[in-house]
Amino acid sequence: MTRDTRAHPYTPARAAPEQSSDEAALVRRLKAGDEAAFEQLILSASPRLLALARRMMSREEDARDAVQDAFLSAFKSIDRFDGRSQLTTWLHRITVNACLMKRRSQRRRPERSIEDLLPQFLDDGHHRSPARPWKTPPADSLEQAETLDLVRARIDELPEPYREIIILRDIEELDTDETASLLDLSAAAVKTRLHRARQALRTLLDPHFAEEQP
Repeated sequence: MTRDTRAHPYTPARAAPEQSSDEAALVRRLKAGDEAAFEQLILSASPRLLALARRMMSREEDARDAVQDAFLSAFKSIDRFDGRSQLTTWLHRITVNACLMKRRSQRRRPERSIEDLLPQFLDDGHHRSPARPWKTPPADSLEQAETLDLVRARIDELPEPYREIIILRDIEELDTDETASLLDLSAAAVKTRLHRARQALRTLLDPHFAEEQP
């Protein structure tokens, strides 16, 4: 079961850099309800948070909505921000969670079973279909963009729990403990789910990237 952490400050597992005097002053103004401080935060943080939301959401409208939700959650809970992480780190985690909540709320087509996408084995333990090496990635920028679009489309075919793990660990590059905290999972469960998600994603990508058999 997942929990809604949008209105709660996130404390990273790793040690956070010390707050600058400028940021500490901004936080004091935010906690005092200074509207100019809120506008300053929105102007300074929006580009980075929108770029983050675009990586997690397929549609521009959804990305913008997620950022708006994140700011609303941050403003409502600013009194509970304790300064043990940087303000930008705190906003980043709130935006990630806003994106996750929006993805879960959207109606999706029926999902494929993860078991159908995992490697199949024979009775003797060998792979039923041995993995083939992949082609060399394209160097052309246009082809690279097309490849990224293809990978994101295949990620969207994974069942939601596995999509989330791939997005958080391999796209957002959060560590295991951060991912576990956001998804209310144990670190061991994150590692297991990520391994299965990567195997399933390779199954979906093999028809596009695997070298032809001689």
